[in-house]
Amino acid sequence: MATLLIALLAGLGFVVAYHTYGRWLARKLFRLDPAAEVPSVQLNDERDYVPTAKSIVFGHHFTSIAGTGPIVGPALAIMWGWVPALLWVVFGSIFIGAVHDLGSLVVSLRNRGMTVGEIAGRVITPRARLLFMVILLFALWVVLAIFGLVIANVFVAFPESILPVFLQIPIAIWIGVAVHRQGKRLLVPSALALCLMYLTVWFGAACPGLSWSGGGLGTGIRHLNTQLAAWPVWGWVAVLLAYCYVASVIPVWVLLQPRDYINSLQLVTSLGLVVVGLAVAAVLGGVSPTPDAARLPLEIVAPAINLHPLHAPPILPFLFVTIACGAISGFHCLVSSGTSSKQLGNEADAHLVGYGAMLLEGFLATLVILAVAAGIGFGWPLKFGTLAGHELWTRLYSDWTTAAGTAVSAFVVGAANFLEAMGLDHTMATALMGVLVASFAGTTLDTATRLQRYVVQELAGTLAPRRDASGVSLNPLGWLRGTHGATFFAVTTAFVLALFPKPGDPWTWATIGKGGLILWPLFGATNQLLAGLAFLVVTFWLWRRGLPTLFTLIPMVFMLILPAWAMTTDLLRWWGKGQYLLAGVALLLLVLEAWLVVEAVRTWPRAKGALESALPPLPTRAGGSPLPAETAPEPPLRSGC
Repeated sequence: MATLLIALLAGLGFVVAYHTYGRWLARKLFRLDPAAEVPSVQLNDERDYVPTAKSIVFGHHFTSIAGTGPIVGPALAIMWGWVPALLWVVFGSIFIGAVHDLGSLVVSLRNRGMTVGEIAGRVITPRARLLFMVILLFALWVVLAIFGLVIANVFVAFPESILPVFLQIPIAIWIGVAVHRQGKRLLVPSALALCLMYLTVWFGAACPGLSWSGGGLGTGIRHLNTQLAAWPVWGWVAVLLAYCYVASVIPVWVLLQPRDYINSLQLVTSLGLVVVGLAVAAVLGGVSPTPDAARLPLEIVAPAINLHPLHAPPILPFLFVTIACGAISGFHCLVSSGTSSKQLGNEADAHLVGYGAMLLEGFLATLVILAVAAGIGFGWPLKFGTLAGHELWTRLYSDWTTAAGTAVSAFVVGAANFLEAMGLDHTMATALMGVLVASFAGTTLDTATRLQRYVVQELAGTLAPRRDASGVSLNPLGWLRGTHGATFFAVTTAFVLALFPKPGDPWTWATIGKGGLILWPLFGATNQLLAGLAFLVVTFWLWRRGLPTLFTLIPMVFMLILPAWAMTTDLLRWWGKGQYLLAGVALLLLVLEAWLVVEAVRTWPRAKGALESALPPLPTRAGGSPLPAETAPEPPLRSGC
C-alpha cells in the first residue's frame, strides 16, 4: 500500500500546487491578462502562428516537453535511492520546473512569440543573444541525433509499437483538417481519434484476444513487426528525420498540433490506466510469475537511499542533471517560447500550459520511479525467467552502466506489470507502454526539428546581411534564413552526427547510426545549464519592470551552479581519460555560460526599472490587420554582436 499512497500524495501535492502557488504566479507575478492580444493573433500566418484552443496547445506542449526524459532520468537516478529521486521530482517540479516553463512562456508571449535566445538580446545585451543561440544550436543538434536513436531502439526492443506510431500520422492529419479547416467541434473527433489510437495499439500487437489473431493476420502482423525491427538503426534515424522535415515545414495545424494532441489523449489515459493498475496491484497483488503461483505482493524493492552505487558518479551534483525532465529541463524553455507561445489563443491559458503541463510531467516521473522501484518486482519473465523482487532489482541495477542500458525497458516492463495486474493481456500491456515511450520521443523529435529551424533562421539572420535592393543576398548563409533551407540544415547535420558509430565501435553497416552517443554525455549538464540561462532571461525581464525576482532568482542560481559543477567534474574526468573531444566541447560550453553570466552581471545594476526598447510597430494590411510574421519586416539588427 505504500506505493499507492506515494502516488496519491504526489498527485494531490501537484493539484494543490497548481491551484495555489501556480495561480499566484500567474495572477500576481506575471499578471496574465485574458484580454491581451497574443502573438498567434498579431502574427497569424496559418503555419507557425495559429490561434489554437488551450486543450490542443496543452496536448502539444505536454507531449513535446515530456519525451523520454522523465522516463530515462528517474529510472536511472533511482540508483541513488527512490527517496532522493522522488523528492527532487516533486519539489523540483513545483518550485523550479513549472516556474521556469511558465516564465519562459510568458516572456515570449509578451515579445511576439520570440524564443528565449532572442529575448536575451533584448533584456540583457545583444551579445547575450548570440551566445544563447549558439548554446541552443548545440543542444538541439544532440537532441535530434539522440532521440532518433532512442526511438529506433524502442522499435527494436518493442516492435509491436512500430505500426501504432506510424498509423498515428493519418489520424492526426484527419483531426487537424476536421477541426481547423472544417470547423468541427473537438469532442467527437477527439473521442474517435482516441478509440482509433488504442485500436492501432491492439492491431500492432497482432490483435490479442481474438481466436483468429494467431492465424494468418496475427502471424502476418508479427512477421511484419519482426521485419521492421530488423532495420538498421541508421535506416530508422533517416526515416524519422525525413518525417521531421515534413512536419517542420508544413503548417502546425496539419500534423504537429493534432498529432501532439491525440498523443496527449492516449498518453494521459495510459497514465490513468497505470494508476488504476497500481491500485489493483496494491490491494490484490501483481501478476503471478507462473500460472500455479499466488499473486505477488506489491512492494518497493529499490533502496530508499544508496549514496554510493557501483560505478555511479556522486549524488551531488549529478542527481540534479540526471533527472532533468520530470523536475526541470532547459529544453522546455525552447518549447514554451518556440512553439507554444505562437499557438496560445489567450494569455490566461499560459497558467495551464506552462505551469500545469510541467506538473503533469512531474507526476509521470513519479509513476516512473514507482514502476521501477516496485513494478519490476513482479518479475520479467521474457528476459529473466522467474527472477523477482530484490533479486531482479540486483540484476538490473547491479551497477551504473548496466542500469543506463536497461532504464527505459525497466519502466516499460514495470508499468506493463501494473496493467497486467488488472487483467490486461501481457502483449497488449507491453505494447501500450512501448507506444507511450516511442510517442513521447516522437513528438519531442518533430518539435525539436521545428525549434532548430527557428534557431538556424535566427542565427542566419544575424550572421547574413540583408538582401540588396534586388532581393539577392550575396552571403552564402542567406539560404539558411528560409524555412526549407533552415530545416534541411537541421535534419542533415543531425543525420551526419547520427551516422557515426558510438565511441569504440568500428565503422560497419551494423554499428553506424549511434553517433548521438558521442556527445550525449554532455547533454544532461548542458540541458540544465540552459534552464539556468532561461531563468536569467526571465529574471531580467522581471527586474526591468520592477517586479519581484526572488521566485526566479533563487532557482536561477541553483540551476547555474549545479550543472556547471557537474560539467566541470565530467570535464576533468574526460581529460584524464584522453577523451579530448568531450572535454573540449564541455570547456567551450562553460566558457559560453561564463561569458553570458558576465554580460548579465555587467548589465544588472543599470537594468532595474529600465524597460528594453520597444518592438517596432507591425505594418498592417489595407484592412488594418497586421501582416503575418513571414512578410513583416525584421527589426533592425543591433550592433555589438
